[in-house]
Amino acid sequence: MDTIASSLAGLRPQALSRPGLKPLVGDRLGWVDQLRGLAMIVMALDHVRDFVHRGAMSAAPTDLATTTPLLFATRWITHLCAPTFALTAGLGAFLWWRKGRGRGQLSWFLASRGVWLMVLELLVMRLAYYFSWSPQSPVLLLVLWSLGLSMLGLAALVWLPRRWLAPLALAIILLNPLLDAIPAARLGPAAGLWNLIHEVGAFKLLGATVVTPYPLLPWIGIMLLGFSLGPLCETATRTQRRWLVLLGLAALVGFLVLRVINLYGDPAPWRAQGSAIYTAMSFLNVTKYPASPDFVLMTLGAAFLLAALLTGASSGPGWAGAALRSLGRAPLFYYVLHFFLAHLIATALALAAYGWRARFFVFSPYPSMGGAPGQFPADFGHELAIVYAVWLALVAICYPLCVWYAGLKARRGDWWLSYL
Repeated sequence: MDTIASSLAGLRPQALSRPGLKPLVGDRLGWVDQLRGLAMIVMALDHVRDFVHRGAMSAAPTDLATTTPLLFATRWITHLCAPTFALTAGLGAFLWWRKGRGRGQLSWFLASRGVWLMVLELLVMRLAYYFSWSPQSPVLLLVLWSLGLSMLGLAALVWLPRRWLAPLALAIILLNPLLDAIPAARLGPAAGLWNLIHEVGAFKLLGATVVTPYPLLPWIGIMLLGFSLGPLCETATRTQRRWLVLLGLAALVGFLVLRVINLYGDPAPWRAQGSAIYTAMSFLNVTKYPASPDFVLMTLGAAFLLAALLTGASSGPGWAGAALRSLGRAPLFYYVLHFFLAHLIATALALAAYGWRARFFVFSPYPSMGGAPGQFPADFGHELAIVYAVWLALVAICYPLCVWYAGLKARRGDWWLSYL
């Protein structure tokens, strides 16, 4: 889901201008855009599934009692996206700062764009989810809110000594489950604030139901980790690749150790199932809401290894790498566009399947987006094959528009483009 924040900030790697630092060559950091672009493509699969798949209207795709291996894999592969966006947003903030800016400029840069992302979540994305701003629909604080709130936190944390940042990031990622001992229900009027900071839940605000799948912890830890790893980008390509491999392997080993021990790291321990494939699914079925240490280690480990792979190919002439770079340079534009397109296509499919009577339910919040299942036909939605077809069509529509937009930003230096 959802880097987006990097696009807001105009964070494409450029030459360093601060005296004494080695210049950053754009091609040498092409893997940042490529990794982000890959995550964006995969992200769209999950959001299309939310709007189009019949099973999404009634069950979680990771529920081993109802899912299939293909459906589980369809959802599981998209776990990579949100951690990748948070990590590269932090990395991009470091690169922006190292172009001769001061900490005050960096802090304002992060805070202003963080607030902008949160406003987009509340206004623009709400319209994408529901095609309305009805107060009866739940207020979903999803990826843009998470990135924006994390950027606000990072705006304060960048004032700390840099040697503190990586240990603090790891502590947030690995130790935040210890705060589970403080449930929101005990905090009375402050329960909603705790939902925003740590505990997934819902609370009432001005008559609306606010849902918090992405509390601040541990996402700010992932963004802070990306910021603390920024100096890696000042090294030679071979050194970057070596460190990315080491980081990826260390994260995956940490995940395997915690998961095998099965005592800490995820609130849902794995169990042996009736078959080997379902046992493997149980082992990989880690918790995203909130993101557990197992989830973060597993996804960041994969992201680091993918980045290492892309580091070696980032300057090559391949069309696939160029396409990923083009997408990765317009992530916020893509994010907003693909959500509206997914919802529009799902609406068109519903009108084609149910005729004009679909108008009585298709403009209501979908059950997968917090709506009431009783308002929809029992067979609402489509098979997984249709989900994949719509996903490919959506990416094909978005790609040329993102290329155009990335070119526009490259040609023009208007300040407001950094917010889009």
